[in-house]
Amino acid sequence: MSYKRKDLLGMIDLSKEEINYLLDTAQTFCEINERDVKKVPTLKGRTVINLFFEPSTRTRTSFEIAGKRLSADTVNFSASSSSTTKGETLIDTVQNMEAMSSDVFVVRHAYSGSVKFIAENTDVPVINAGDGLNEHPTQALLDLLTIRQNKGDIKGLEIAIVGDITHSRVARSDIWAMKKLGANVRLFGPPTMLPKHIAPFDCQICKTMEEAVEGADVVMMLRIQRERQGKLLLPSTREYARFFGLTNEKLNFAKKDAIVMHPGPINRGVELMTNIADCNRAVILPQVSNGVAVRMAALYLLGLSKKGGNNEDAS
Repeated sequence: MSYKRKDLLGMIDLSKEEINYLLDTAQTFCEINERDVKKVPTLKGRTVINLFFEPSTRTRTSFEIAGKRLSADTVNFSASSSSTTKGETLIDTVQNMEAMSSDVFVVRHAYSGSVKFIAENTDVPVINAGDGLNEHPTQALLDLLTIRQNKGDIKGLEIAIVGDITHSRVARSDIWAMKKLGANVRLFGPPTMLPKHIAPFDCQICKTMEEAVEGADVVMMLRIQRERQGKLLLPSTREYARFFGLTNEKLNFAKKDAIVMHPGPINRGVELMTNIADCNRAVILPQVSNGVAVRMAALYLLGLSKKGGNNEDAS
């Protein structure tokens, strides 16, 4: 098995075998991140452009670290200081970057479908680092890697995803991938934050927090995506915390060995109480660590494919 696609745009496109291959590859990079010298020459001479048209901390930083640990020349592009502020079109910007002999584009954009649009208009491999309300595939992969490390086989696991489902591209990517790998996924959130057309996800829709969490192996909490909401969809954060926040009392409904996850950034005291975020059942920081390994895997597979490199030996 190998990854033969030009791009990594979304989990909805990938097969179970492709997802597992990406996860297996990422697992090999975890060891590199534990070394004293966290660097391999795999992508030496390649140029990775991080095209971020939307603010980011964890995703942008981990892609930059991932590129540098693979010895790639990593360039961070910020829309606020680019020619897009002068009226340059998105495709003109991308084609100018391509003309500089770039090898991989990592793209984050506020509009759904924008990354696919870019991929269709460039010969350079493109990795989706989050596009609007659509998908965030590398976040899903790091979530799956973290679950696999803690639970082994994902097939048959009971996974609860709680919060602002409608505006979460992380939730979409997680759901597509988890279902393909055989997990049972439950969704719970305010009615105003659940998708109107939820049937394609083929998930259990829960009416209470207790129903969502009961017997769960994994509890994934999502933050309120205020930046993607056109209007206020809840009366107050205090009310949200009361009905949709994870407390010790609610977590007790889950299995004793259940893990708690969050894609970040955390709104402490809202969707996740501080004592839960910092407890030994929370794997939030391991998610961040795995993000570097997953993004190393994505850059490695796509970065070598453009040059016709062999992607059978990562390290």
